[in-house]
Amino acid sequence: MPFGLQPVHLVVVAIVALLIFGPRQLPEIGRGIGKAIIEFRKGAQEMTEGFREEVAKPVNSASVPTDSVPASAQPAVGRYCSKCGAPNTADARFCNHCGSELTA
Repeated sequence: MPFGLQPVHLVVVAIVALLIFGPRQLPEIGRGIGKAIIEFRKGAQEMTEGFREEVAKPVNSASVPTDSVPASAQPAVGRYCSKCGAPNTADARFCNHCGSELTA
């Protein structure tokens, strides 16, 4: 079971909840928790879809001005990965694309 809960633990929690809230309020509490879980799932799914859309957008190099990118983030001339050919920053020790070690 998730979180290491055994069926006996769930029964004890249900009995304690019944004693505290009473039989009339438990269905209302259950509905509220169910609605909250559904809303959380919807929000998480919308956030994931939005993230995927942003990642899937092609980056148009003409739309990104080079002066807005700091000089430290721009790849230095001659610091290209020997395995994948990706440009890297001047102080990078490993390739930002494939992770292989950069040679001096």
